[in-house]
Amino acid sequence: MFIDLHTHTTASDGRLTPSQLIRYAREKGLGVIAVTDHDTVDGNEEAIGAGIREGVAVVPGIEISVDYTPGSMHMLGYFIAGENERLREKLTILQDSRADRNPKIIEKLNELGVAVNYDEVLKVSGGGQVGRPHIAQVLMQRGYTRTIQEAFDRYLGKGAPAYFDKFRLEAGDAISMIVEAGGLPVLAHPFTLNCRNDSDLERLIVELVEQGLQGIEVIYPEHNARQTAQYHLLAQRYNLLVTGGSDFHGEDMAGADLGGEGLKIPYSLFALLKTRWEEKGTPCSRH
Repeated sequence: MFIDLHTHTTASDGRLTPSQLIRYAREKGLGVIAVTDHDTVDGNEEAIGAGIREGVAVVPGIEISVDYTPGSMHMLGYFIAGENERLREKLTILQDSRADRNPKIIEKLNELGVAVNYDEVLKVSGGGQVGRPHIAQVLMQRGYTRTIQEAFDRYLGKGAPAYFDKFRLEAGDAISMIVEAGGLPVLAHPFTLNCRNDSDLERLIVELVEQGLQGIEVIYPEHNARQTAQYHLLAQRYNLLVTGGSDFHGEDMAGADLGGEGLKIPYSLFALLKTRWEEKGTPCSRH
């Protein structure tokens, strides 16, 4: 039985609804799926219900953007209790910041001669949180770029002409928010940190462990063999869980497919994750 611990739905910037995602996971032969939408837990309840129907175990999760340079840091949270009041308050702040940024991006694109409007973006979002991937989809549909990645490279990514930053939590705040909501915090795709060298990465991991980090996403489509081995070593050295996932957003989106090549993630990693969560004494009432 294989698993995927990093996926997205229409609650944030994925193309499938939570129910569609779980059905697709079953079709791909996966036994466990974690729903980790950006800055929201709104898709978790539907996904859990779909999991019961489809025979797929669903881990209610989240992915939170963290304030960090020189690269970008994202924190995954597993077994999240979505009814936690502090979690909801913090997520509202993050969602409002994301919403405030979107019109600025559209306005800047228009100044650059890219004729897109916000109504188009809203339509593409399907009613979930609106973010840069939805704007990228419109750019591709309108023929301004050939791919989602090109839209980020030319217009929307960090340092590109239509990029605007948004409010992000400090790493310690993101970790504590996840823990208070009954979850386990795991560092997502560490290659995006862009640490200068192995020593800088290890120092950062030590800091995060001191703040409560519980795991590292070791298995990820864009990690090369050297990076994967390095992250495994750090996980062993600091008693961190090893997790893995595709970062799946949809079949027609950039990125890996569920259960794709190099992503046969074993069930044993989920078993260890669940055991650590149970040992922490933070049961989620909806799982």
